[in-house]
Amino acid sequence: MRIAIAGAGNVGRAIARELLDNGHQVLLIDRDPKALKLESVPDAEWLMADACEITSLDKASLSDCQVLVAATGDDKVNLVASLLGKTEYGVPRVVARVNHPKNEWLFDESWGVDVAVSTPRIIAALVEEAVSVGDVVRLFSFRKGQANLVELTLPESSTCIGKTVNEVELPTDASLAAIVRDGRVLTPTATDVFVAGDELLFVASVVAEGLIKDCFIAHD
Repeated sequence: MRIAIAGAGNVGRAIARELLDNGHQVLLIDRDPKALKLESVPDAEWLMADACEITSLDKASLSDCQVLVAATGDDKVNLVASLLGKTEYGVPRVVARVNHPKNEWLFDESWGVDVAVSTPRIIAALVEEAVSVGDVVRLFSFRKGQANLVELTLPESSTCIGKTVNEVELPTDASLAAIVRDGRVLTPTATDVFVAGDELLFVASVVAEGLIKDCFIAHD
């Protein structure tokens, strides 16, 4: 898969290295000559260009890319690059970095964004997840489908301790995706039994997200 990354800073280069390790072709685009550190990601293609200009994106052959990652440190640039990638070049999947939480509401389909990744929100969610037991924590949002990846750590007081997955009725539009137990990721089966300390990962709609806790935690 050919993937273009707008923004060759620390974040863009780190993403590029991960994607290259997974066998993808990667093109890094940046208009700042100082950002073109070819030796840092030698297996990537590099292009010094402005990702907000059509002529630059023509040079990048963006229409041949299956994914565009808008990963600059400027939200305005990420929005424009996303919109051009989607509307002018028909890139199937556009992922955009959100630098400032106040701009998060802009990163949706109207700007060509399929998935918005808010760095501050993810860090806050991970901190919250690390200290929260018995509360549903949103880790990630899938913009296009209006669904979220959420986590719930089961306390010892959970009403579902000792019950099987099949015995717990989840809300409509909520699915148990994984159980993290003792550092291992388990794919849930109907006969798996819940134990205290299980980290449960769900994919759920916004409405279902608010109902998940009631399935596992008794009301005071």
